[in-house]
Amino acid sequence: MSNLLLLPVIVPLATVLILLLAHGRKWLQQIIGIGGIALQFTVAVWIFVVVNSQGIQVIQLGSWPAPFGITFVADLFSSIMLMVAALIGLMTAIYAMPTISDNRQRFSYYPLVNAMLMGVNGAFLTGDVFNLYVWFEVMIMASFVLLTLGGSRQQMNGAIKYVAMNLVASMLFLAGIGLLYGQAGTLNMADLALKIRASDDAFLLNSSAMLFFVAFSLKAALFPFFFWLPASYPTAPMAITAFFSGLLTKVGVYALIRFFTLFFVQNQSFWHPLLLWAGGITMLVGVLTAASQYDMRRILSFHIISQIGYIIMGLGLFTVAGIAGAIYYMVHNIVAKANTFLVAGMVYKLRGTYDLKAISGLYKNYPLVALLFVIPAMGLAGVPPFSGFVGKLMLVVAGFEAEKWVITGVALLVGLFTLFSMVKIWNEGFWKKHTGNDASDNKKLPVAMLVPVAILALITILLGVAAEPVVELCMRAAHQLIDPSSYIEAVLGKQY
Repeated sequence: MSNLLLLPVIVPLATVLILLLAHGRKWLQQIIGIGGIALQFTVAVWIFVVVNSQGIQVIQLGSWPAPFGITFVADLFSSIMLMVAALIGLMTAIYAMPTISDNRQRFSYYPLVNAMLMGVNGAFLTGDVFNLYVWFEVMIMASFVLLTLGGSRQQMNGAIKYVAMNLVASMLFLAGIGLLYGQAGTLNMADLALKIRASDDAFLLNSSAMLFFVAFSLKAALFPFFFWLPASYPTAPMAITAFFSGLLTKVGVYALIRFFTLFFVQNQSFWHPLLLWAGGITMLVGVLTAASQYDMRRILSFHIISQIGYIIMGLGLFTVAGIAGAIYYMVHNIVAKANTFLVAGMVYKLRGTYDLKAISGLYKNYPLVALLFVIPAMGLAGVPPFSGFVGKLMLVVAGFEAEKWVITGVALLVGLFTLFSMVKIWNEGFWKKHTGNDASDNKKLPVAMLVPVAILALITILLGVAAEPVVELCMRAAHQLIDPSSYIEAVLGKQY
């Protein structure tokens, strides 16, 4: 059954190869591309079911025993992330059918989306630090080409910032790998957990940990490394922006959580306050900058940054409740944030602009679009009964239990400012009386745009009103992260 762990990499790779044979045929690209992602989602659900019922799954490629071979590991955290990543990939790929230009679909969009998902899946499953770097590079190469699809001046400007940031992050990542290997003599994560926990060389460990922290902070858009995100994400077509908003920064956050719960666990008096401060400032800077914007894409882009701060807050608390809150919040945010961007794409199709000062009357003329906006927007703001309320409640309660009053107060304040931003979009774009030509209000939205948005909105509701089993699952995943003994035993065997 552990061979199942290879499928999240094999399926998208095979899909890319088949898509290359269907080069130039739009309908074949759509069927094969979306079918491949649907198969990935099926595999991800299967892996989750197996991990949830049978425990952590491991495969050693080539029958080389750990720590010498290439290891794939699926615990509850990684299997949850696999499912959510495939879900967002599937929804945005369907949404792209009427929104991505024909030329992009015929020649590049679907192969690149599958290639990026291959990198994302590999990053979630790898049990080796160097292979994590390799999967990051696969993901980055595909995402860079996706970002430049169309080749407009605005896209190229955004892509230059994006690739420059990733080059710096990759160099820091490699430097951290070199220091870590020189200190521990291994890059297998489970083996590192054993050796680093027994090491007393705090200087080298903190040096490598800082390099990884900065590298992953760049990828996750933590303060002060967030500048590239609002300059690059809004330049792409909305299906691509929604795909990026759901996944790219979250892979960086996933790496931070994995590293700083599994093996960088020394010197907690330094790292945990640093993570809390980074999370708190990221929340504030992101939400305050978003509140000052009047372009819908830029408002939502700055809120990506702000919401990352909540997840890092949970990691900084470093309690089971805090980590569980971070996992739940990450799942909620991936779904709700991607969905708000998809709704923004609908607004653009109906009004031809993202400028809130030029958008009005959508509630009266397009009530369904208004409803589909309200659900993820209120979810992001933390309004009950939507998923964001549960996630923020978990983090706030964990903050109070840990007696971290400042960061908890910041989290509550940021929630109010997030609500302000969402209400601003509602008032300007949906509620305000339409001043344009009434004839423009007879436009129809394609079903392929409406269905993915409706599905993600339903998930946002279900995560809120039926939160108990999801919260319990996140608590179990958090226990595995806080106490990694089961992870280490699954990889290295009982003899460790």
